[in-house]
Amino acid sequence: MQQQSAVIIGVGAEQGIGGALCRRFAREGLHVIAGGRTAAKLDLLVDAIRRDGHSAEAFVMDVTAEADVLALFDHAMNLPNGIAPPSVVVFNAGNNQMIDFRQLSAEQFEAFWRVGCLAGFLAGREAARRLLPLGRGTVIFTGASASLRGKPGFAHFSAAKGGLRMIAQSMAREYGPLGLHVAHVIVDGGVDGERLRMAYPAFVERAGADGLLNVDAIAEQYWQIHAQHPSAWTHEVDLRPFREAF
Repeated sequence: MQQQSAVIIGVGAEQGIGGALCRRFAREGLHVIAGGRTAAKLDLLVDAIRRDGHSAEAFVMDVTAEADVLALFDHAMNLPNGIAPPSVVVFNAGNNQMIDFRQLSAEQFEAFWRVGCLAGFLAGREAARRLLPLGRGTVIFTGASASLRGKPGFAHFSAAKGGLRMIAQSMAREYGPLGLHVAHVIVDGGVDGERLRMAYPAFVERAGADGLLNVDAIAEQYWQIHAQHPSAWTHEVDLRPFREAF
């Protein structure tokens, strides 16, 4: 029997959502393809997964470049050594920054949209093209509270995340009946990972251990979505610390 595989797009630091997703799916015996822009970070993660006795490889890419996304899926559909085409694809790319709407440039707005929405479209479209003929598969998109509402200073982020949510909904309604499970995960709150700890240490200290989302706990929910029986599929789930107001 062929080994199953997973494609995780938007992988950065080991201690981030993307890294946790790679570790979680690898632990279940899947060969993981970690797609991200920084080779050094990907190599550290892949080496750690392999040291734990699991299977993974790095794929350096620009998630907003159509040619790179096509190359990723071409590779994933033709893996060597008896590894099957992906049974799960996760789109986890995103960036965030508070910018006063009056100071927001067209270039900044487009840059956030390209990473948060256009890249998700490219990943989702290719996942549908490649997995639908197989009659199975899971596609999961990482969202945020901005997927649901716009907050002051985050119009650009909300526009991108709201658009990504609509892509996920449209795909789920079109392809769910054909066997493709499409889900959207709203990550609502600060994530206890390297990015937040490096950029906003004071915020992390104020939040405390119970005020941030644990990356491994987030990854567990993605695995559970992938493992669901088709008679009880989840399309959207929201995750937040129990102390987070909503």
